[in-house]
Order: sequence, then structure tokens, then C-alpha cells
Amino acid sequence: MKLTSKTTVGEIVADDFKTVAIFTKFHIDFCCKGHRTIEEVCRKRDIEENVLIDHIEKARNSSANQSFDYKNWPADMIADYITKTHHRYVAEKAPVILEYLDKLCGVHGAIHPELHEIHTIFSKSFLDLTAHMKREELVVFPFIKKMKTAYSKGTKLETPPFLSIETPIVTLKDDHITEGQRFRRIAALTNNYTPPVDSCSTYKVAFLMLEEFDKDLKKHIHLENNILFPKAIELEKTFEKVS
Repeated sequence: MKLTSKTTVGEIVADDFKTVAIFTKFHIDFCCKGHRTIEEVCRKRDIEENVLIDHIEKARNSSANQSFDYKNWPADMIADYITKTHHRYVAEKAPVILEYLDKLCGVHGAIHPELHEIHTIFSKSFLDLTAHMKREELVVFPFIKKMKTAYSKGTKLETPPFLSIETPIVTLKDDHITEGQRFRRIAALTNNYTPPVDSCSTYKVAFLMLEEFDKDLKKHIHLENNILFPKAIELEKTFEKVS
């Protein structure tokens, strides 16, 4: 893919996930705001376009840290991968993180009151993500799989209760924006997940787990916003053409 000032961040990351390191370095949101162009993010961050593009090209040409070619996976395969990898990660890790945050608030909350806000934000995030993932697993992802099967077999697609796949996708993307805002706040409250110098091991582990959770969530949102959802929308359009 040739890079231009009009290429979006989401398209770049979808084409090569190694470029995430560059967008992270320049503090550019590649998941919730992946629709922005190189021109837009450079203007926002006061970065020279040629400098950012040069960094991106170097990352794309690097053979290190090769990742899966998600962009060329079929939509149903991506949906299964997200469920088994990222949904499972949230379900397994979030309760453990909450346990650590409970302990930190009890022991260090008086000296570090920001821990209480972190706990509140993360608790709301886990609650909302659980509902969000259920909507995907019970409604949206099964319909994506039905579309893929109908397309492969050349059969008629049944009309979903939401009329168009774009309807639930809009809501899901709004959820992603909320989570992005929440974790930007957590990152600010934790000084980018840097525990105090005199912190105990529980403090360090909790912040490390929060940082890993944040990174996994960014990839999770990227796969949906920039790869799965566009594929689902395009797949649905093929049935419109047939009818």
C-alpha cells in the first residue's frame, strides 16, 4: 500500500500491525480514531508528514516482530479470533486486576487517592465491556458468520432484526470511543503506568497488568474498527447487489 497524506491511520495499521509501535511513539490513537488521515494527525500533533511517513515505512520494511496478516483473513475467522483471544483475555484478566486494585485502595488509597478513581473507571469498563462482548457474541458476530456462509454457498441471506449490520456497528464503535477515553484517563492517573518509586510488588504488578490490558484492548478495538467491521459492511453490500 502506497502512503499518502490522505491514507488513514486505520488503513496503515490494518495493512501492517508493526506500525502500531510508531503511532504509539507519536501518541496517535490508531484504534478509536483510526479514521483520521496522516495529514490530520500530523496537523493535530504538530508533526511533519514526511517524518511520520518515514518512520512508518521503516517499520513496514522491518522483518522483526512479524504479525498475523489479519487484513486478508475472512470476516468469520476474524470474529472467531477476537472472541477466543481478546474477549477471553478481558474475561480472565479483568477480575484479577480488580482484586489487585481492591488491595491497593485498601492499603495505599489514603496516600494515593487517585487509586480510587482508577478502580472506579476500571470497574465500569469491565462491566460495560462484558455487555459489549455479549452483544457481539450473541448477535453481531453470528450474523457476520451467516453472511459469510450465505455468500460462500450462494444462498439467500435472512433479514436481521437490525435491518443493516451498520446499525449495531455504530453503537459498538461508540462503545470503543468510551473505552478509549477511559483508558487515556487511567494512563494519565498512573503516569503512563509508572508505579511510585517506593511502591510494593502488588503496586507494580497491578500497574503492569493495567498496561497490558490497555495494549490488548487497543489491538482488540483496532481489529474490529479497522478490519472486521469494514469487511462486514462490504460483505453485506454484496447481497444488496445480488437482490
